[in-house]
Amino acid sequence: MNKAFEGLYPEKLWGYFDEICEIPRPSKHEEKITAWLLAFANREGLEAKQDRAGNVLISKPASPGMEDKPAVVLQSHVDMVGEKNNDKYHDFFKDPIIPVRDGNWIKADGTTLGADDGIGMAAQLAILTSGDVSHGPLECLFTVDEETGLTGAFNLEENFFEGRTLINLDSEDEGELFIGCAGGIDTLARFKPELEDSPRGYTALDIKVTGLKGGHSGDDIHKGLGNANKILVRYLWQMARDYGLRLARFEGGNLRNAIAREAFATALVPSGFKEEARVVLNLLSNDVEQELRHTDPGVKFWMGSTEMPGKVFTETFQKKFLNALYACPHGVMEWSREIENLVETSTNLASVKETNGELLITTSQRSSVESARNDIANMVRSVFDLAGAEVEHSDGYPGWEPNMESPVLDIAVSTYRRLFNKKPEVKAIHAGLECGLFLQKYPDMDMISVGPTIKGAHSPDERLHIESVGKFWDHLLEMLKNI
Repeated sequence: MNKAFEGLYPEKLWGYFDEICEIPRPSKHEEKITAWLLAFANREGLEAKQDRAGNVLISKPASPGMEDKPAVVLQSHVDMVGEKNNDKYHDFFKDPIIPVRDGNWIKADGTTLGADDGIGMAAQLAILTSGDVSHGPLECLFTVDEETGLTGAFNLEENFFEGRTLINLDSEDEGELFIGCAGGIDTLARFKPELEDSPRGYTALDIKVTGLKGGHSGDDIHKGLGNANKILVRYLWQMARDYGLRLARFEGGNLRNAIAREAFATALVPSGFKEEARVVLNLLSNDVEQELRHTDPGVKFWMGSTEMPGKVFTETFQKKFLNALYACPHGVMEWSREIENLVETSTNLASVKETNGELLITTSQRSSVESARNDIANMVRSVFDLAGAEVEHSDGYPGWEPNMESPVLDIAVSTYRRLFNKKPEVKAIHAGLECGLFLQKYPDMDMISVGPTIKGAHSPDERLHIESVGKFWDHLLEMLKNI
């Protein structure tokens, strides 16, 4: 076992998480981990099956004396977000995750850790192989591609499992029980760049915005974190307006469900304004550092000379492109009027990438109110429509409406209070969970979502609180005993 996990409780759970970290499993490329799960079931003599979407179900009979209990479904997703620091070499399709211990936390060496949701998987596997855990009939569901489209949950086969009580293991705050989540939709804009030869008498510059925390576009959208795309476009827009900047390249962000941590541009400025370009960047740096001093103080700006590119955007196209990025909303749009401190509606300007000769802008919208989700998606669409982009929406996914009368919620609250002598918080989450899709296929499903404490999910700052894992484990076992 990796030294980072030595001596940690519960040993079996950490051992399985160690094994999971060895297996590459980026979204949409989960073949290695699902094959490993099926081999695990075969080795342990457990019944297992896989549906056409790639989801895996491993079943375990009830422990002695609990055969008359209702079946319970434990659910996690097998894929992970692959994000790394810019100076870190890591191939998420081939390389293992390298966990390290940092005080009371487990993190990875310059990459995402994959505790979202590898730690949920590890809990399932530890329960499946434990002989001293009391439970009724158990079905462990492992879904694919949760992070980039929920396609495993979308395409889950009907009657794939028997249980009608489901415990989702994909929450990230120990001591908080989640009974609702936001629905979401993506809005994609495609520009076909209009190019012309680079003008003479200009100096070529590379400009970078780095050092931001990033984070989950649902869980962290309200924290006032910086978005590298929005910050860099502030500079480019001002320089284009005041000093005739010409843009050759813009790229920023990575994943649809992560707040952009880094953005990069190559631009030309008239050679006589090279010093002004530096001054404007320094002034913006001071402004942004002041704005983010409490929430994202690591922001960094960099500028340096580079080779003259052969082509730049035409002035007409550049104006449309930069105006669209500047005008595109980002952040919290509305707070819930029903649940205190819950974001109702938000949008994330996730990434700008050059692919196949096009500029692809990916944004994601979330809301616990479906009409509000659609409204903000159309607002984003209108910005890019005005700029002449081709715009499309994804299919979207439903939210999960809270049920305060849930039987499994009552059990979760009472067992937590009995174990830890305190009442857990009952919440809804602004992030998307697969539970809304399960409810569409199984309308009588009773569900709750729990998990240990994970901070910085979807970024290289992702870290897992060690003590919370033990509490999560103890609570999960107590729930299974009492359902």
